[in-house]
Amino acid sequence: MKIEGSVALVTGANRGIGLAFCRALLARGAAKVYAGVRRPEDFAVPGLEPLRLDVTDPEQIEAAARTASDATIVINNAGIQAGPGLLEGSLDGARQEMEVNYLGTWAVSRAFAPVLAAHGGGALVNMLSVASWRSTRLFPSYAASKAAQWSVTNALRVALREQGTLVVGVHVGWVDTDATAAVDEPKTDAAEVAARTMDAIARDEPEVLVDDTARRVRAALSGPLDLLYPAG
Repeated sequence: MKIEGSVALVTGANRGIGLAFCRALLARGAAKVYAGVRRPEDFAVPGLEPLRLDVTDPEQIEAAARTASDATIVINNAGIQAGPGLLEGSLDGARQEMEVNYLGTWAVSRAFAPVLAAHGGGALVNMLSVASWRSTRLFPSYAASKAAQWSVTNALRVALREQGTLVVGVHVGWVDTDATAAVDEPKTDAAEVAARTMDAIARDEPEVLVDDTARRVRAALSGPLDLLYPAG
């Protein structure tokens, strides 16, 4: 799909990967980029059109689909990590992760599917994670929400094929953002995530494996279980 001249909507656009997506779209020649944020009155980035959008609010989603009825690219980036450990803590955060990461992606995709169809199909991009494929005892509910998000991404790919919509799943390990500042692990720059995603859209590729971690875990899916969960 051609990005130059396109009209895009990015959810969770206020910072980190979402803001990197917005800037990459502008750099590739997008004609308009809607930045979906919870508080547009606090968001002012040159070249972007702030749009009030809480992906857990059906009314805001419907309003966004009306306002951004010219969208040809939709990027579901909004996401949170708020759940408990595996064997302790309240499950409230886990429910919130499902609401945002999984159901939010699904709801926005459903609302914008006819919008994309009206413009020839366009592209729907879902920001996933290696956690879609591999869980940990520290972030089990986040991984579960991302696994569910990956599942609905695959269902959308099949369902929207007939209308000509490219559905792209983006997988990556740790990304260098404010949210991961305390994580002492190798990280990918958010701008690289965005750049590789733009390349995939331009080449009509349905999956983006941004870093070595994503490529290694993806390959392990076809092997024995201990490749994903080695002992020790």
